[in-house]
Amino acid sequence: MRNLVLILGDQLDADSAALSGFDPQHDRVVMIECPAEATHVWSHKARIVLFLSAMRHFAELLRDRGWPVSYRATDDPAPAATLADGLIAEIGQHLPERVVVCEPGELRVREMLEQACHDSGLPLEIRPDTHFLCSSAEFTAWAGSRKVLRMEFFYREMRRRHRVLLEDGTPAGGRWNFDAANRSAFPKAGPPALPQPLRFAPDGITRAVIDLVVRRYADHPGTLEDFGWPVTHEDARTALADFIEHRLSGFGRHQDAMWTDMPFGWHSLLSVALNLKLLNPREVIAAAVDAWQRGQAPLPAVEGFVRQILGWREFVRGVYWLDMPQLLEANHFGHEHPLPAWYWTGETQMNCLHQAIGQTLRYGYAHHIQRLMVTGNFALLAGLQPRAVHEWYLAVYVDAVEWAELPNTAGMALYANSGRFTSKPYVASGAYIGRMSNYCRGCRYDPKLRSGPRACPYTVLYWNFLDRHEVEFSANPRTVLMARNISRLSPAERGAIRQSADRILATIQQL
Repeated sequence: MRNLVLILGDQLDADSAALSGFDPQHDRVVMIECPAEATHVWSHKARIVLFLSAMRHFAELLRDRGWPVSYRATDDPAPAATLADGLIAEIGQHLPERVVVCEPGELRVREMLEQACHDSGLPLEIRPDTHFLCSSAEFTAWAGSRKVLRMEFFYREMRRRHRVLLEDGTPAGGRWNFDAANRSAFPKAGPPALPQPLRFAPDGITRAVIDLVVRRYADHPGTLEDFGWPVTHEDARTALADFIEHRLSGFGRHQDAMWTDMPFGWHSLLSVALNLKLLNPREVIAAAVDAWQRGQAPLPAVEGFVRQILGWREFVRGVYWLDMPQLLEANHFGHEHPLPAWYWTGETQMNCLHQAIGQTLRYGYAHHIQRLMVTGNFALLAGLQPRAVHEWYLAVYVDAVEWAELPNTAGMALYANSGRFTSKPYVASGAYIGRMSNYCRGCRYDPKLRSGPRACPYTVLYWNFLDRHEVEFSANPRTVLMARNISRLSPAERGAIRQSADRILATIQQL
């Protein structure tokens, strides 16, 4: 055998560089399910089902091509405990000249494969992931020696390089960024009629995986009653077409808004298919731009959506590979409080967290503001240990792969990497959540109170955070107004805030 081509669970790209030049007479594909990847973090049941079902469907696609595929399944009589174990066994069985893989999306996996091939005395060929529009080498060259990175400048260069939303070389509509038009809350009466995203009924393969996960991972978080994620390229393209037709036009204006029992809003939900490589970002961007050109969606909505794909998604991947492994241990504020148990159950009296976590456990999904300004904001204000928060995000979301999740958690949500690519910590009091949602209505806590037993923990911890970091906030132009606000409070008021914060942190499990 010439090449043993390893296809990873988040590399399900029919046009993968790993498969370039594949010769079914001399090469073989290997795919490996293993318990270690489901338990590396305490993965949501839906996340496990998504990966395993998509992998099994992809193996069928390759077999339909007439390609030889070795598939090691979780329910085999003697499944591989780890990726390394499975790969070493396949090497011993087929004796290839080399192992070929598309560059993994996680440093831990890359190092594991390198060690396995080294131990087997076999070369490992890691091919660049052409799914992305900016290679790791290109991003490193762009970053250069900069100590601070800004996505906006990277995004503009990507727009120019790939000629997206340009008119005669200038940005369409005369502006690079329409973010200011995309931050509206819903009116007091709530959102208008919402177009519901497509959900895909589990087929035979997916139903078998669901049964497997229910049996083998019964103690893992989350439920599977509502599982309906796309697990094939065809389903992913159908989901893309549905978003473009029904939700893209309303996406921009209310992309930050939250509402009780509104899990999806106008969001695309395409990160799931993109991060498993069931969709190519080029076709997603092209479909959105085409909708604007046909007058089907307004420019602010399309630009905001394109910025997430061409800008932010490519940017955080570049940051991940540039800053690992230090990013994994980053802890700018020295936070060490353990993660409250209710992060895994949603059983808290704080309604915003009850809603966001409950939704996450049901679907394996929450949109970016729920992640950043509800679960992430609380984690930062409460001083939760960044590594534990990272592992929670990686575990509970179906679209979570480490290259995408870790920079967002450590950099955006927790400011753990000292503002490497953010200009300020994203902290806010309960007033922000009250403004962008209806979560505060009927909640036992009052977002207007800064201290006392009925004060919203977000509000108390926000003012306590400003109190503790007043000097640092005073030195940052983006946060100096926050520092001035805390400086206006009397010593008695600040003392009451500290006392309330201490009580909250001491009883955090009962909030």
